[in-house]
Amino acid sequence: MALSLVALAAIANYVAAHSALGYPKPRVGLKETGGACGAGMGCKGPCNMPKSASDANNLSPNLPIFQRGQVIQPWWNRMNHPGGFVRFAFVPFSQSDDWDAFNSNVAQYTCYEKGCGPDNPNFTMFEAGNGPGNGQCSASLTIPTHFPDNTVVTLQWIWFGGGVYYAQPKAGFGEYYSCTDLVIKGGAQVTVPHAGKSTPPPFVGKDYANPNAEVCKYWSSNKVGDCSFGDRKPSPVAGNLLSQSLEPCVVNASSSAGSRVGKPFGY
Repeated sequence: MALSLVALAAIANYVAAHSALGYPKPRVGLKETGGACGAGMGCKGPCNMPKSASDANNLSPNLPIFQRGQVIQPWWNRMNHPGGFVRFAFVPFSQSDDWDAFNSNVAQYTCYEKGCGPDNPNFTMFEAGNGPGNGQCSASLTIPTHFPDNTVVTLQWIWFGGGVYYAQPKAGFGEYYSCTDLVIKGGAQVTVPHAGKSTPPPFVGKDYANPNAEVCKYWSSNKVGDCSFGDRKPSPVAGNLLSQSLEPCVVNASSSAGSRVGKPFGY
C-alpha cells in the first residue's frame, strides 16, 4: 500500500536529529554545526565547536551573565525525536576542550522529553508516543556557587539515548553535544569540594512517556560515551544520505518497541 503524504512527511522529519541547546545560546560560528554536533556525524565533542573558535576568547560583551545559585531554564527543541537523557556539566572555559573535566563536573541529568512530546499522541507509525513534534523541552538548572566573580564558564549539554533513527522505531541515536559560554557574577559564593564527590548529581525524571515516575524513556544506552562511536567517522558518498552518519547506535531487535525505561547509568 502506498504511504500517504502525511506519512511520507513524517518519515522525512526523521532523516536527522541535529538536536541542540536553544537557551542559553550555544557557541556558533562553524556553519556545519548549527549549534550542535552528533558523534555519529564525526563530531566527538565535548562541545559543538572547540574553545579556540568561541567568542569567549574575545571577551565578547554578548556573553550571558548569571549569578551564583541562580535557577535558569535551559531549553531545546524536540526535533521530531523521542526519548533519551540530557546531561548538564559546568567547567571553567579554559577546560572546555577537556572531556575529563566535564565528566568530573556533572551538574544534573534530566529527561530529553521534559515538558514536550509528540504533536499527535495517536500517531503510532513509529510506535505509540514516538510521533513527530518539535515542541520546546526544558529543565530547571542551578548555576554553581563555587566560581568567583567574572569567571567565564562553559555549560555542556549532551543528549544521549534518543530514538527512532530514519523512522526505525527500534534504532537509537548516538550522542549530540552543545556548549554555551557564560559569565558568573554576583550571588553568594560557596566553596564546595572539587568534583569526584560521593553524592551523585541530581537526576530529574518524569518525561512525556512517564509523567509520574522518576525515569525516562530511552534507546541504546543510558551512559554517556557508549554511543560516541569511538574514533570512527562517516565516509560520505554522494547521493547517499545514510553514508553521512555512523548511526544508528543500536537496533534493539530484542524489544518489540525498541525502547526501554530507566535512569541514567549509576542511579
